[in-house]
Amino acid sequence: MKILIVDDDPRLRELVRLALERAGFSVIVAGDGKQALIHAAREAPDLVVLDVGLPEMDGFETCRRIRARSDVPILFLTARDDEFDRVLGLELGADDYLTKPFSPREMVARVRAILKRYAHPRDAARLEHGALSLDTHARICRVGAQSLALTGTEFGLLARLMREPERLTPRAELVAAIWGANSPVSDRTLDSHLRNLRRKLADAGCPEAIETVHGQGMRMSLHP
Repeated sequence: MKILIVDDDPRLRELVRLALERAGFSVIVAGDGKQALIHAAREAPDLVVLDVGLPEMDGFETCRRIRARSDVPILFLTARDDEFDRVLGLELGADDYLTKPFSPREMVARVRAILKRYAHPRDAARLEHGALSLDTHARICRVGAQSLALTGTEFGLLARLMREPERLTPRAELVAAIWGANSPVSDRTLDSHLRNLRRKLADAGCPEAIETVHGQGMRMSLHP
């Protein structure tokens, strides 16, 4: 698999490149947002490791432009442990974030976890709920005849809920299903992805597709 690393620090780029290549990945590097957009369009990477603090075009704007034409998974790197930055990145479509300084081993583990969420599941290929349908092998979401562009995390959350549409799924169970057991992912992270997913479903004509029952969890609407 091919990973695009975007960071203006050459030492960090080299550290990340070596760690990923040792883990068996093919690596492309870019030093700024403009180079990143060129490589993202030309090379079609399987994942982007994107620094927030880029010169000229920062990581948020770079992410926004990548997301306008691709659902490639994105792992943000941020030098500040700032909840606002993390939530903004997730709302722009990033799949996960990693705060500097970080260990190469943790970075590789995050990359593998994100790619695993994009992998084809082994269970039922087609899930349906009212006008909403998922092809989990082709990773296609449709409302009627309209296709929706979902990130891997959004797709995973929707698929998890649609597999047991009438069951109330606790928030902790959703986090464990998408990010793994004992994940440090916060409620704000989950809320950001759910908010984006609900907005996309609403824009496609399914504004009430996901129900929240306070203190108990979430499920698909009982009246699709």
